[in-house]
Amino acid sequence: MPSPAVTPWWRNRRLIPWLVQGVAGLVVLVVVAFLVGNLVRNLTNAGLLLSWSWLGNPAGFDVSETLLPFNAELPYWRALLAGLVNTLRVVVAGLVGATVLGTLIGVAAFSSNGLLRRLARVYVELIRNIPLLLQLVFWYFVVFLSLPGGEQAIQLPGVVLAKSGLFLGKPELIDGVWHGQLRLTVEFGALLTGLVVYTAAFIAEVVRGGVASVPPGQWEASRSLGLTPLQTLQRIVLPQALRVIVPGLNSQYISLAKNSSLAVACGYTDLYSVAETTLNQTGRAVEVVLILLGSYLVIDLLISALMNGVNSWVQIKER
Repeated sequence: MPSPAVTPWWRNRRLIPWLVQGVAGLVVLVVVAFLVGNLVRNLTNAGLLLSWSWLGNPAGFDVSETLLPFNAELPYWRALLAGLVNTLRVVVAGLVGATVLGTLIGVAAFSSNGLLRRLARVYVELIRNIPLLLQLVFWYFVVFLSLPGGEQAIQLPGVVLAKSGLFLGKPELIDGVWHGQLRLTVEFGALLTGLVVYTAAFIAEVVRGGVASVPPGQWEASRSLGLTPLQTLQRIVLPQALRVIVPGLNSQYISLAKNSSLAVACGYTDLYSVAETTLNQTGRAVEVVLILLGSYLVIDLLISALMNGVNSWVQIKER
């Protein structure tokens, strides 16, 4: 019997992909090793070897509007932690606000009211095509800093919106200054408003696409059962649209977290602002940048992991 033909290694469909991946991985390792080596040599020549001992030195500056107690005598790591908490604060609030507003606008695109549909479309096209930085500047300088103060402040039951901030929980005017159980600064308000309004425009398109993916027969069947449009959305359309909406929300949530670094435009003290002050005082550019990169990377990975879990849960529910 003739011996079976031996396949040359360069035609082996199982071996070739592993070889390509191995070569690509080796090239990446070589490039990374070159860059790291070059960085170490440059730092050594400049007398700036990587060091983290400076994190224990007194910061020498204050962090405004922080949930963590902080003063200038506390170390740098505590200041960076306070900035991180401020970033997480605006990110979490922004995710909730943008999701609610974006869902409402996305659903409004299917309203039977022609004016409401057009307004929703105008909102999406207008907000998406204006840079976020300009919108933040607008909300901070044009809107929030133009609010009246003292007795002329906007007063609602249990809420006062003044130039000095948003006061909640039985606000009182004492000697011309508003006081309340909870105070949100105009810097935080402008940043949160800008992020919510901007991200909601993109989420609205995600929601609109998800709702549009539901077969029209589902709408017709719900009407034949006597369900109202709101009941149809809640019980039939949105549960089916979630499997299309959730993956799109993941990227928008990550974008919001990264866009929060523009807080410097509103004067809000977030992680980036604290890191910039730390870099100017210590001169530790590489270490500070690594902290920033690692922090935002962890935040984005946590959001991605959470949304992937939600996506898996939604897909299982649809089976």
